[in-house]
Formats: sequence, C-alpha cells, structure tokens
Amino acid sequence: MRQTFLAAALACVPVMATAAEEQTGAVTTFTLDNGLDAIVIEDHRAPVAVHMMWYDVGAADEPPGKSGIAHFLEHLMFKATDDMEAGEFSRVVEAQGGSDNAFTSQDYTGYFQRVAADRLGLMMEMEADRMRDLQFDDADMLTELDVVLEERAQRTDSDPGALFSEMRNASQYLNHPYRIPIIGWQHELEALTLQDALDFYRTYYAPNNATLIVAGDVDPQEVRALAETHYGPLDPTPGLEPRTRPAEPPQRAPRRLTFTDERVSNPYVMRTYLAPERDAGAQQEAAALTVLAQILGGSSATSLMGRTLEQDEGTALYTTAFYDGTSYDDTTFGLVVMPVPGRTLEEAEADMDRMIETLLTEGLDPAQLERIKTQVRASEIYARDSLQGLARRYGVAVTSGLNVADVDEWPDLLDNVTEADVREAARAVFDPNRSVTGYLTRPEPAAVAEAAPESEIEATE
Repeated sequence: MRQTFLAAALACVPVMATAAEEQTGAVTTFTLDNGLDAIVIEDHRAPVAVHMMWYDVGAADEPPGKSGIAHFLEHLMFKATDDMEAGEFSRVVEAQGGSDNAFTSQDYTGYFQRVAADRLGLMMEMEADRMRDLQFDDADMLTELDVVLEERAQRTDSDPGALFSEMRNASQYLNHPYRIPIIGWQHELEALTLQDALDFYRTYYAPNNATLIVAGDVDPQEVRALAETHYGPLDPTPGLEPRTRPAEPPQRAPRRLTFTDERVSNPYVMRTYLAPERDAGAQQEAAALTVLAQILGGSSATSLMGRTLEQDEGTALYTTAFYDGTSYDDTTFGLVVMPVPGRTLEEAEADMDRMIETLLTEGLDPAQLERIKTQVRASEIYARDSLQGLARRYGVAVTSGLNVADVDEWPDLLDNVTEADVREAARAVFDPNRSVTGYLTRPEPAAVAEAAPESEIEATE
C-alpha cells in the first residue's frame, strides 16, 4: 500500500481538486526521509486545525492468539512517555481549548486532536513523543486491560445485536482475520502480557508505518517544516514488510445462523454477501455498489425496500442496505429487514429476496437513480463541512490501500454510475454461495401448560 501511495503523488506536489473541493483548497502530499507520509488539506474558513496520525495496523494485523491488542494499545497510548506523565497528553490538549481522541478498526488505528491552528506544532511534538517513546509497566497494563474488558462487557456481551454481529463475521470469514472482533475475544484479552503490547508497539508504531494528516487553516510548507522538526528525527522500524494476511478460501455454499436471546426486542433478518472493496485505480464496481446500497435501503421514503415494505405494504418496521468499500481486503454488502410484530423472520427473508429479484428483473427508474445519486453526492459534500470528517476521508482511504488520487476522483465516479453499472454489480454481488443469512430473535414462548379446572363458585340466593 505504501508503494501505491508514493506512486500516486510526488513529494510536495498539489493534487488537483475536484470542483466540490475547491471550497476547501488544495490537497498536498509529501514524504519524510524516515518514511512518514503526509497529507495536508487546506481549509481557511476558520483558524483551527485537525492533526491526525494514522497507523497502517489494525485488528486484522494482530498476531494469532492476541486478539484485541491493537485496540488495547490505543488505550495505552494515553499513558506516560519519557517526557509526559500518564494522562498529560489529553490534559494539555484540553488546556489549549482543543479536543482529542483515538479509534481502532480492522485496518488502521488513528489518533487526532482538534485545536487552534497556531497550536499545531505542540500537537506534533506530543504525538511524536508517544510514537516512539511510550512508557508503560505491568501496573499500567493491568489497569487498562480491566478497562478494555469492562468495555467489552458493556458494549458487546450485554448487547445481543453486538454478539450477533460477532457470530455473523465469524461465519462470513472462515480464514481471514476480519472474522475476529476488533475488541478481541475475552479469553485472549485476559491472556495478553506486557511483552505482547511492547512488541506490537515497537513494530508498528513507527514513521514508516504511519500517515500524518493535517486539515485546516494551515500552509503546506509550514506543516512540512514542523513535521521535519518533530517527526523527522524518529527512527523507522527496520525491515517492516508490507501487510500480508491469510486469504479467505472460496465460499461454495450459503451459510446460515440463528441467535436467540431473551433481550431481543425487535427480531430481524440480516444477510451479508462477500463484496469487493475499493481498489486503487479501479473503483468503478465499488461506486456502483455504493449506489446500489442506497437504491435498495438508503432511505425509508425513497429506497426500494423502504418504500415497498415499510410504506406501501406495511410489513416491515425497518429496512436498510449497507456497503463500505474502504476496506483493505474484501468487504461485505448487507441487507436488513425487521418485520412488524406477528410477521415471521422467514416471511421477512422472503420479502428481502423479493426486493432483490425486483431490482434484478425490473431494473431502475432513471429518475429514481438520479435522485439517489444526488443524495449520495450531497452526503459527500456535507461530509467535507467537518474538518475532522474531511481529514478522516483521506485517512481511511490511504490506510485501506487507496491513494489521494483515488479519494479525489471518488465523487465523479459516483456521479457517473449508470443503471447498467448498478445491475451488473447487483448480479455479481448477490451470489447465494457467498452469503451469510442470520436471524436475531427471541426464544419461542414455552408451551402453554394445560389449564387447571376453574374453581367452582357456589351461587347463593
């Protein structure tokens, strides 16, 4: 991916912006001698800046048996360094009137701060400090491990929908690490050691495995000068190889599962299909799938499933379809139908199949396609109103195997999607042999016990 990124943009050469991006200014890239890639997005509407550091490592890159370590290390990154005490990083950001946070996905780990633009140098100084000089011991690790285990208990183990999601992913991917939850399996989390965390940190938290993104009221040359000062002296990880992951074997038959939990309030059926991700220089199919998701389930008022099942027939409480192509490896295309009370999940699944067949056989209303594309375009434009959203758009892309040019051409690719593109993408993705259908439901009511004889009431006059 890093070679793809470098091939896409020469150092310090502005990338041509689309018409929609001209509101926010040019996008500039450069690479430091130690391998750190950087993207600068000018936006002079307010004197603020977002500083982000993205690492090309996520949950899918963890060593076998060490699930959850990428997210666990995200927590540990707020501990002490050789220059800062534990918690000082966030306190300093807050004292500057800013905010900060972090996130972990299957493909990346990211850290960000939103501050006044003239505080950018301070953010780089602190982020560079914890990139290579994090200090933590057994006490820090055990304390934070308890926090992560509690997070899993609250967000996953206490939520039947989250547990259902874990099982569906494990059914979708038999060999690829996307089958493993980002937060990790509890038994593997409990077995993590201090050395596990140190080994992961020292290998992957390095300038040659990271992308700096700065968006806001900044000058690209000044950003580069600050990056040279603060990040330039950091040593890269020697011999760091490109990411390689176990490949998923061909799926030759549909897979099904049912998860029953008494805490489920509204049962639903969900089906996901293996689907191609956005590939550098070849995003046309992903663009068609993005539009297809909106056509099938993007809006209750305008999508095929929403308009038919929710509005016209009244057989569903909720419907949706989803696809996110910014994934390093094959992703999924999914559909959900939540039936009204009294309607079975088998009937809801039949409704889902009927909607797919309707789209494949009857095609699309050209006017509807244009409306959907307008909505997709609008959402892309609105996303750029947020500095953080703008920076995140590039960060997710480049850590998922794309490059700056791919990000910039994406709106035009969406705009150029045709009915034929959508139907071709639909025929390719809706292969039953690449699907997982899951039912999330409540237990069946216990058999009604035989009623006892009614007690007699003696009538009196």
